[in-house]
Amino acid sequence: MLPLPAWDCLPYDRISPHADIVSARIVALSQLQKPITKPCIVLTTINALVQKMLPPDILSQARLDAAVGDILPVEKLRSFLIANGYVGAGSVREAGEFAVRGGIVDLFPPGYEAPIRLDFFGDEIESIRIFDALTQTTTNQVTSFYLGPISEVLLDERSIANFRSGYRELFGAVTANDPLYESITAGRKFPGAEHWLGLFYPRLYSLFDYLPQTAVTFDYQAEEAIKSRLQQIDDFYQARLSLYQATKRARHNDHAAVYKPVLPAKLYLDHAALDKALTDRAVATFSPFALPEGSALDAGARRGRDFSDVRTKPEADLYGAIQAYASEQQSNNKRVAVACYSQGSADRISSLLRAHGMSALSAAKSWEDLRKLDPKLIVFVILGFEHGFLAQDLALIAEQDILGDRLVRPLRKRRAAAQFQLELGTLNPGDYVVHAEHGIGRYEGLETIHV
Repeated sequence: MLPLPAWDCLPYDRISPHADIVSARIVALSQLQKPITKPCIVLTTINALVQKMLPPDILSQARLDAAVGDILPVEKLRSFLIANGYVGAGSVREAGEFAVRGGIVDLFPPGYEAPIRLDFFGDEIESIRIFDALTQTTTNQVTSFYLGPISEVLLDERSIANFRSGYRELFGAVTANDPLYESITAGRKFPGAEHWLGLFYPRLYSLFDYLPQTAVTFDYQAEEAIKSRLQQIDDFYQARLSLYQATKRARHNDHAAVYKPVLPAKLYLDHAALDKALTDRAVATFSPFALPEGSALDAGARRGRDFSDVRTKPEADLYGAIQAYASEQQSNNKRVAVACYSQGSADRISSLLRAHGMSALSAAKSWEDLRKLDPKLIVFVILGFEHGFLAQDLALIAEQDILGDRLVRPLRKRRAAAQFQLELGTLNPGDYVVHAEHGIGRYEGLETIHV
């Protein structure tokens, strides 16, 4: 499974997508450039599908591989990081950040779960360590690493020249105070520059270009989602365009901050492009509804049992009904599994079932583990299903089928704790602090207490 997320910002926005989102996208696109030797499912959304992406050759060129013992001047590494969207920071904590301290370089590349620390002896890489972003302590050592871009806007000489000529062609002579144009010309990343992505490269590619002749499957509501997304793109473009044109007509001298939108075709696929991309490949649509024979392939899945009819009757035996249902499905040669939202939910429900006489229970971390267990066991798995289903050899019961709709409670204490940890995350062991009641002290670290 290879997830490919969409940007977490609106079309023609003034902000850039989050670094974690961009990192996940670049990792996915990099994987798609390699030969696929085993079955792989690319899981994406309609928003990501209609959005154009980096050219594959640009992505290949923006990669750096190194190992212990290699010669890599620190200044050359710094230039590579800046050109590929990395941001300098005092302490590296998030993807896309780097810090240079003499012969030590900390950086957080895309595709890594934790940052890495490079120790240099002159221009030679002496060691490569993975470290914890919060405690800044080493957790592992590796012998090599790779770097990919952390931004889809790569500010090298060629891309900057492409942007400058394309920008002037679309919007005419540039005024003396255009922060976007000035920033890109100087080689500095500008917030939201990704929304002019089509100006940086001669051509943008779609996911279909990365996966030629690959079969495509859609959710049954995909067509409505495509129409809605394309309409949203057009609405935002027209709103930006009308404001820009109104400002030009008013002949304001200080209209540099007005958004100058590029054509949707520069950034997104339209209906015609989607239809053309889908013409020469196998396309299927999943549907929860029964369709006329001959027009669809029935995979055999059905909505599972919902125990709401039992839950609403005070005198009814809910757990007896669950046991009877599980026994019935097992007699039909189906495995029975219970999908829970969290490990806490699984522990709670399994204890309730055991208290009502159901002892043949087990747990699995994955579908593969589930298949290896005795079919006579009821297996608990952590999956976010709202409702269960019946398949050819599996009967899945969801947590909501047993307990009803989930209750969403305010997480005031958890939010406060998260904010507390976030503030402590800005400190390094040995830093001096001022306590509101106790005065000056020295921060020694954060200890997790299990209770």
